[in-house]
Amino acid sequence: MRVAVIPARGGSKRIPNKNIRKFAGKPIISWSIEAALDSGCFDKVVVSTDSAEIAETARAYGAEVPFVRPSEFADDLTPTIPVIRHAIQELRRQGLSPEEVCCIYATAPFLTPENLCTAFEMLPETEAFVLAVTEYRFPIQRALRRDADGRIAMFSPEYFATRSQDLESAWHDAGQFYLARAATWLSESVVFQEGSIGVALPTSQVQDIDTPDDWLQAELMYEALQSRISRQET
Repeated sequence: MRVAVIPARGGSKRIPNKNIRKFAGKPIISWSIEAALDSGCFDKVVVSTDSAEIAETARAYGAEVPFVRPSEFADDLTPTIPVIRHAIQELRRQGLSPEEVCCIYATAPFLTPENLCTAFEMLPETEAFVLAVTEYRFPIQRALRRDADGRIAMFSPEYFATRSQDLESAWHDAGQFYLARAATWLSESVVFQEGSIGVALPTSQVQDIDTPDDWLQAELMYEALQSRISRQET
């Protein structure tokens, strides 16, 4: 059984009601739910939440909420892996057999069904994770540190005179989804990087949303993408 699990706790502090706040006209979690459903990859699309309001919204957009997430997995410090483990174990208690499980973040409005389908095509090639990645917009070899007085220094001064185009590209987690077998999620030695495979996304399709400024940036990106699509269709 293939299952999508969308973690969406209540009580977000930096962006109140973040997981159900309206993004481009509808709750932001709905974009993740619809991408999962439209992909056709999953037998179930499940939302893990401790919030009755989020649960109601999730059901309205076609997801299932077959359990309530316990409070010990719903505070500011809870990492993602225990939440997905709990979801797998709860589904098993209900008589289901999740075999391939994809964690999809609730705040991933640029996720596409095609990205998820590509991830499933890659899964047989690894015993670890398949996750969305994107390139850093600027060479990390030229990163700077800045002290309390505003003075700057290079982390890697040996690259001071190296042309940007001659530096190796660096990638980072796009913060959209993580696909793996249930056994991988349940392992006590889960390591995301070792042996994992990245689904490459363009930077125009990636925006982490943790702060109000992130949210504004994501809205501007979405509006720009929709404007470009409209121009191409006319």
